[in-house]
This record gives sequence, structure tokens and C-alpha cells, in this order.
Amino acid sequence: MGFLDVILGRSKPVRPDLDQLFALPSAAITLQAGAGLTPTGLGSVCFASVEGGAFGQLQQDVRALLDADTERGGEPVEFSRDAYGYTWLLARQPPEDTAALVNDLHAVNTLLQEGGFGPQLLCSLMGFRGADGRSLALVYLYKRGTFYPFAPVVGAGDKRDNGLELQVRALLANDLRIEEDLARWFPVWGAPGL
Repeated sequence: MGFLDVILGRSKPVRPDLDQLFALPSAAITLQAGAGLTPTGLGSVCFASVEGGAFGQLQQDVRALLDADTERGGEPVEFSRDAYGYTWLLARQPPEDTAALVNDLHAVNTLLQEGGFGPQLLCSLMGFRGADGRSLALVYLYKRGTFYPFAPVVGAGDKRDNGLELQVRALLANDLRIEEDLARWFPVWGAPGL
């Protein structure tokens, strides 16, 4: 970073640290103990699709890697596209095996990054549910290297449970690198895995 960058208030973006995802299993334990939220076994990765053979081949490689256990009863991954044109990959694991789900999410992010498609990565999320029906996702912002909670109110349209989100932020302050800028806590309405 140069002198002019400092004067103009520019800063280098935080380099994504995909290993931050490995903190999710301990965060899941904290959420269960502190808020009664348990993992759903669902997680997803969102990325902007790119046209071309290399990206198509990479998607096939991701599917082959994550579907390798389907013959032993594992769930196949699902690809979908949202209303904004972003592609979502949904991975499933048993709810009690958060480590396996995190490994899947990390593998997808790593394959995309190493394939030269890191700039297309947007976020990854892991779903949680409370006994009272509350829904929560811990969202990892790839370009910021931080997490934030997203808690849609079930059956209330585009309404968020801000109280739950702030409670989760406080609970996980020692487990995850939480995004400090609340304006970056983007809603992910209808995200697979939520």
C-alpha cells in the first residue's frame, strides 16, 4: 500500500482465509449451548457463474468430489440459480457431523479459488434451527474473511430477527471473526440450506 492510498483512505482488502470455516464446529456447540440452535446438516456456497469450458469442468469436478460418497448413502450435492443469477451449491451431511459439512464447504471454496475463480466466490453458509422453529445461518463473506448471522423470521416474508442476530454475534465473538460493519450483514433470502 502506497502513500497515496493512505491519504485517499484506500486499504488493501482482507485476504480470504478459508481456514476460518474450520471454526464452525466449535461455533455450533456454542450456539447449541447458548441459544438452543442446532445444525441442520445443510450448508451452501454461493458464487457468480462464468461462461466457458474451464468453469464448467470445475463444476463437474466439484460435483464428482462431493458426490463420491453417494454410493455409501451420502446425499448428492445440488446446484441451483437464484433470482439474481448467482449459483448456489447445496451440500448435506448428518446434522451431528458439522465437521464433514465444513470439509465439503471448504473443498468447494478451495477448488474454485485454486481454479482461478476466487473472485466469483461470494459467500458460504451453514444452517441452524431452534426447537421453537427459529432459523439461522452463519454466513462467511469470502471477500471480507468474516462471518455474520442471518436470521429470517419464518413465515413473515422478508423480515429478519435482528434480536437473534445480535444475540448470536455476542455469543460467537470468541469463536468466529464476526463482521463488524452491520451494513455488510446482507440478507440471503431463500438461500439453499437455510
